[in-house]
Amino acid sequence: MGVFDKLGQAFGSTTKAMDIEDYMNSAEMEDVDLLHEPADMYIKPVSVMGEDDVKPIEDELAKKNIILLDISELNKRPTTRSNVIASLKKYVEKVNGDIGQIDENRILITPSKVKIVKRKKQPPSRER
Repeated sequence: MGVFDKLGQAFGSTTKAMDIEDYMNSAEMEDVDLLHEPADMYIKPVSVMGEDDVKPIEDELAKKNIILLDISELNKRPTTRSNVIASLKKYVEKVNGDIGQIDENRILITPSKVKIVKRKKQPPSRER
C-alpha cells in the first residue's frame, strides 16, 4: 500500500480498482465510439416489449436516428403489437418520416425527410 492510499484511508476516501472490461461495459461508455468521429445520424437496433417503449423510439427519431425495430416479443401479443405499430405510424407521419416492415420480426423506421423505397428493384436483364 502506497503513501497516497494510506492518506486516502486516513481522510475516509478509498479507491476501488476497476477492471477495464467493466469500465468499457459501463453505462457511461454506452454512447462512446472511440474509433470514429461522431456521426450526423445513427442506425440503432431497438427491441420493443410494449407500449412503454414507444416514447424512447420517438425520442431517437427526433434526434434524426434510424431505428431497426425488433418486434419478435410483440408478435406474441397481437393487440399490443397493433397498438405500438399504430402509435409509431402516427408519429412517423407527423414528422414526415417513414416506416416499413423488413420481415416478420423487424421494422425499419426513419426520421423526417428519410424515405424507404418499398419496391424491390429488379436487376438488369442480361441478354445474350
